Amino acid sequence: MTLELLGAPGSPYTRKMLALLRYRRIPYAVRWGSHRQPSPGLPDPKVKLLPTVYFPTADGLEAVTDSTPILRRLEAEHDGRSALPADPALAFFDALIEDYADEWLTKPMFHFRWAHEADARNAGPLLAFWQDTTLSDAEGERISSELTRRQIDRLHVVGSNPETAETIERSFERLVDLLDRRLSVQGFVLGARPAASDFAIFGQLTQLGVVEPTSAAILGARSGRLRAWIDRVEDLSGLAPAPDGWLSDLSALRPLLSEIGRTYAPFLLANAAAVTEGAAEVRAEIDGRPWVQPPFPYQAKCLATLREAHRSLPPASRDAADAAMDGTGCETLFR
Repeated sequence: MTLELLGAPGSPYTRKMLALLRYRRIPYAVRWGSHRQPSPGLPDPKVKLLPTVYFPTADGLEAVTDSTPILRRLEAEHDGRSALPADPALAFFDALIEDYADEWLTKPMFHFRWAHEADARNAGPLLAFWQDTTLSDAEGERISSELTRRQIDRLHVVGSNPETAETIERSFERLVDLLDRRLSVQGFVLGARPAASDFAIFGQLTQLGVVEPTSAAILGARSGRLRAWIDRVEDLSGLAPAPDGWLSDLSALRPLLSEIGRTYAPFLLANAAAVTEGAAEVRAEIDGRPWVQPPFPYQAKCLATLREAHRSLPPASRDAADAAMDGTGCETLFR
């Protein structure tokens, strides 16, 4: 059966999901738009996020959001061309890197899109016409101005402000360099075949490396390899993944884990503490600089999910994962 999906080209999570569906050769039909517009015949999700996937049920259709559980539901319901490693320790790192991409990389994505004037001028009309290319010029301009003003006003929600700008932008630059080196070995983050973490990183880079002028210029100047990788991952339906294509040496992930430990780990810990204490602000030091933003209960759940995944590892796999993380900063999440 063909899955229906509501999404937008400017949503990194939509792009993550579409690339995953193409790779896994799962039939789908996409409706470009947003929940601002009515979707006749389709149920509303509990939380109106993109992408929304409409899964068939005995009673009709179920509207589901949140790309990570959707990806895992698709693994359970569709055989072949899995994007999840079978090795427990590698699967754990896949989940950790996917979470970093979904929850930390969205900070530079949102920051570059709205904190730089030229990027905001670029994004506003795109967001309007991505919803509907038949809008009149006047209506497109009205929606563009509305969306731009609203999103700039929300920069603080992801932690973007003049004080944190350097932390966000340097973290993106380092990641570009790390990915350039990692992809030069086998082509994907976890080996010679794509994993969930690849699709999550890809989703964010479809915006950072292509749509946003400032970050796209940075990525293009630092890594032609990574810029080409974005285009290739868009459609991997023709790739024949080798069963033995997964990474066998976990230590190869240490440079990337060190970047996650440098930025995302201290944020996750400070955010979880703020949520637990009912604090109004997350206050932390990230990469040697102050970080302030509102707390996110969802990201506290992300940390709890990662900790449960770590606890659930078979003892030998947990020992292997711990050895690979030791000294990267990621180990602080699991103490």
